[in-house]
Amino acid sequence: MNSSDLLAADTSMGPVTLLVADLDAETAYYRDAVALDVLHEGDGRVTLGRGTTPVIILEHSPELRHAGPRDAGLFHTAILFDTERALAAAVYSVARRHPGSFTGSSDHIVSKAFYFNDPEGNGVELYWDRDRSLWSWTHGTIEMSTLYLDPNAFLQENLTEEVIENPHDGGAKVGHVHLSVGDTRTAREFYVDRLGFETTIEIPGQAVFVSAGKYHHHMAMNVWNSRGAGRRQRTLGLGQVDIVVPSADEVGALTERMKHFGIDTRDDGQTVAFDDPWANLIRVTAAPLA
Repeated sequence: MNSSDLLAADTSMGPVTLLVADLDAETAYYRDAVALDVLHEGDGRVTLGRGTTPVIILEHSPELRHAGPRDAGLFHTAILFDTERALAAAVYSVARRHPGSFTGSSDHIVSKAFYFNDPEGNGVELYWDRDRSLWSWTHGTIEMSTLYLDPNAFLQENLTEEVIENPHDGGAKVGHVHLSVGDTRTAREFYVDRLGFETTIEIPGQAVFVSAGKYHHHMAMNVWNSRGAGRRQRTLGLGQVDIVVPSADEVGALTERMKHFGIDTRDDGQTVAFDDPWANLIRVTAAPLA
């Protein structure tokens, strides 16, 4: 792949849109448990985030059914906190308000991560990154692992009364999005060869992790629950994945590249949208001018 076909190094993830049956319950989960702020609401749509950064967009879609357990779609939305204290506040808040939603925790060497399911079964990762100077790369592959991370010890080390009383303090954004797909070869072909991410780590036949600018991963695709899955029907769950590139020129170049590969696109100069091979809607947007 030519370097001109890669996504810009400062590409980032935008908000994840979820189609939900119970808007009030889902809003309460992300607002009160995950400790995001309501940035905008109206017309059956609620946007939550921190500061001016949207993280989750909830769209009320009660007419839709739940996806099947082996369907393609969202594996988890990974929300990145800027400090361990901010992460601890969110983990404590979710564990206290939704104690049955915790599904695990891991030290991934590059990050510390805690996993939950929201009230409608959408996967949620809450995590914090170690400094990039501590990450290790070998022949273009980043060193990651799944080491034991004691959640109680983590909370004891990072929780204070001030943190508990102010869980909305600190920055948060979508760090990466992890999808369930039918097969990793097709996923790599689409997200690397077409869209322009670079592979950072691959578990052959199981998962592929990709990023721009040598981040550990902006997206990942796995077959752990969904091997052989075909295109999605419109269901509750993932509505849209947003990716943000630095300029409208980047959007234009990507639009031309996707058209070259025969991928149907919808574009207006500032954004381009298209489906991946499993009908997950991807939208790429130019970052607003500072």
